[in-house]
Amino acid sequence: MTQPRISSRPANFKVYLGSTLFFIYVVFSTPIVGVAILGGFFLPFATRYKFADIWINCLLYMLNLCCGLRYEVEGLENIPKNQAAVILSKHQSAWETIALRQIISPQTAVLKKSLLQIPFGGWALATLKPIAIDRSNQKEALKMLLDQGIARLREGLFVLIFPEGTRVAPGAYKKFNAGGAMLAQKSGFPVIPLAHNAGEFWPRNSFLKYPGIIKVKIGPLISTQDKTTKEIIAETEQWIAQAMNRIAIEA
Repeated sequence: MTQPRISSRPANFKVYLGSTLFFIYVVFSTPIVGVAILGGFFLPFATRYKFADIWINCLLYMLNLCCGLRYEVEGLENIPKNQAAVILSKHQSAWETIALRQIISPQTAVLKKSLLQIPFGGWALATLKPIAIDRSNQKEALKMLLDQGIARLREGLFVLIFPEGTRVAPGAYKKFNAGGAMLAQKSGFPVIPLAHNAGEFWPRNSFLKYPGIIKVKIGPLISTQDKTTKEIIAETEQWIAQAMNRIAIEA
């Protein structure tokens, strides 16, 4: 039976209550974890990363406890164990900015520079080697993405990029940006295509989180050797589109 889309689901009292409890947990836990990570700025990166990992695990546990929202992953065997890669992921929700860190690790992400100014959470994030770009200066943003992205990949960190550039509602289409594919092409590291339907349960710009199981599909590595940026984008976009269709059928 096909699962109804969020737009057709009534938001009952349980949904409101669970979403509120989860929000309260986030508000109170963020400063505590932020201070812990900031206080350990002198510790090795791996230790600070572990602090953040513990918090992510707790967030996902509370998301399941309060909202009944969990996830299933298909394709974990496609994650390389001996090298990093560029993760090009579908972007529908705030969920993937949290959960993908638990699924593929160690990881850094390309994000808006302004996020680092958020008290506690943003300040702590700044110590975890993010690739923070200023989107108002496209030329400088691309240079930073390539320079820092290549450095992070060579350090052994997976680099998470949302090629759509912004959260896109389920069923909607937005052309992929070239930055992630260009990073993969210039660095020589492969691409991990990733699809999910998180927006069906945690809609973009929404306070509400609906119960259910988010489906995550991780595709086979896409080699970037002897390929142009356009070829990498096309191959990635095609795989993700096909995976999204499979998720829709399975839901």
